[in-house]
Amino acid sequence: MGQTIRDIMTPSPATLPADASVVEAARVMRDNDVGDVILVDGDQVCGIITDRDIAVRAVAEGGDPAQLQAGDVGTLDPTCITSDDTAEDALRLMRGQAIRRLPVVEGGRPVGIITLGDLSIEREPDSALADISAAPPNS
Repeated sequence: MGQTIRDIMTPSPATLPADASVVEAARVMRDNDVGDVILVDGDQVCGIITDRDIAVRAVAEGGDPAQLQAGDVGTLDPTCITSDDTAEDALRLMRGQAIRRLPVVEGGRPVGIITLGDLSIEREPDSALADISAAPPNS
């Protein structure tokens, strides 16, 4: 059996209610040094918003990030994976749906996030993507 997502995910992902503003989502990304925030309805995953969503779906469209809700800009009903699934399962989902991030859920609740970079570090540690993903952020 392959390595489980629990072994390689980033635990305790950044979350916000889907009705939080895009500005709030951007601040959470900045403060947590991440490129995504999982959107929740109560304690259940209902979406995900990324830094790219903010740039392309809010700012580039001329929207006011202070007035737009994260759920209006992010992806609702995202593809998720469980912590007991394998790295191969994650790669298959990412490849099949052309996505780079998967919320990790248990009972619909967010418990982690796994990214293409996480998988690269784990599966191909000598690759260029793994080197870039493992490097500290530049300010």
